[in-house]
Amino acid sequence: MTETPSGPGTLALLRSFPRSVQLLVLNQCGVNTGFYMLVPYLSMHLTGNLGLTLTVTGLVLGVRTLSQQGLFLIGGTAADRLGPHRVIIAGCALRSVGFAVFAFGTSVPLLLLASALSGLAGALFNPAVRSYIAVAEPTRRAEAFAMFNVFAQAGALSGPLIGSALLAVDFRTVAIAAAAVFAALTLAQLRFLPAHAVEPSTTTVLRGWGVVLANRRFVLFTVAMLGMFVLQTQMYLVYPALAGRITGWPGAVAVLFLSTTIFSLLFQVRLTRWFDARTSRGAAITTGLALMGGAFALLLPVLWTEPGHTAGQVALAMAPLVVSALILESGIMIAQPFVMELIPAYGDSRMSGTLFGMFYLVSGIAAAGGNALIGYGIELGNGWPGAVVCIALAVGSAAGIWLLQRRGLLADPAGVKA
Repeated sequence: MTETPSGPGTLALLRSFPRSVQLLVLNQCGVNTGFYMLVPYLSMHLTGNLGLTLTVTGLVLGVRTLSQQGLFLIGGTAADRLGPHRVIIAGCALRSVGFAVFAFGTSVPLLLLASALSGLAGALFNPAVRSYIAVAEPTRRAEAFAMFNVFAQAGALSGPLIGSALLAVDFRTVAIAAAAVFAALTLAQLRFLPAHAVEPSTTTVLRGWGVVLANRRFVLFTVAMLGMFVLQTQMYLVYPALAGRITGWPGAVAVLFLSTTIFSLLFQVRLTRWFDARTSRGAAITTGLALMGGAFALLLPVLWTEPGHTAGQVALAMAPLVVSALILESGIMIAQPFVMELIPAYGDSRMSGTLFGMFYLVSGIAAAGGNALIGYGIELGNGWPGAVVCIALAVGSAAGIWLLQRRGLLADPAGVKA
């Protein structure tokens, strides 16, 4: 691997981390590969192969989202009290079982069970993995989380491609293959992932949650970051909807996702290293949020674009949408690793899982409400109210982080001077 102007190459950087972090980074690639092999095609299976109504399909999909978002705090707390490695292994095993039930389940109760198990699995290993990395690499967290994002994106890119190929056989083959991926990840972590020593807790679970909620700096940081979490989910809501509206071409969504994924794979580590060396954490996060707001400002002219009919018109209509998506992705790439770095810095290592769990629980609730509001705004008129809401969220979050930094309320990550 050659050296880049901004530091070592991706694989060289990965090798510089502890073996446990390397394993979890590779594990996340596998997690996203298995997840995106199945989930993008699940609604089509439920409505097409099984003949379920859209209402029942929405219920099945909603149970997965609700069980994951609603139980993040449980997963994070379990990581602190049982050890993150146990919770990661349990989460991967549950996801394997849930996907296997999707392969063979045809009744609504079985499908709801599969959806709940799959969501619970994500609630377990998502905060636990981040907690493990934060503890295992306390002085280079931002770089570790940047690498984590790169391999997560690689999995998100490869998963749908593998899933679509297997779908040529049937959906059951897709689900069995996805379950096999998670089973393999479970076995790999049982064999190779070291356990972290966990100090016996001296407080109850509820008291531990109370300690986190009483941490004024953490609560203010979480509230300030709600805008980022809501806006990054628009890559799956606003952008696909606009791509279909202005082009009338089903492949437009694939072009968007492929563009942003390749962009992230190429530049995530470089951007993180550049901002790490030259700016404070608050400045990096504020810059990322400002770019995210700028992406939605660029969308305003797109909302008045007429649907394209010829190839040239489609390309002309897609160009500003792709540029906007790349700007949004660049803002996420700049801000997210430093946000992940700061979350566990608001407490000691014994509380890192709970901190991640609480952050994701609150952010998930905000994203659900924000998506409903933005979706409604996109449906009004030409959709400009939805874009304005997104811009306002970005401005509000950027201003919040700027104020927290100015008042010295941002956490000082281990080994990094604020």
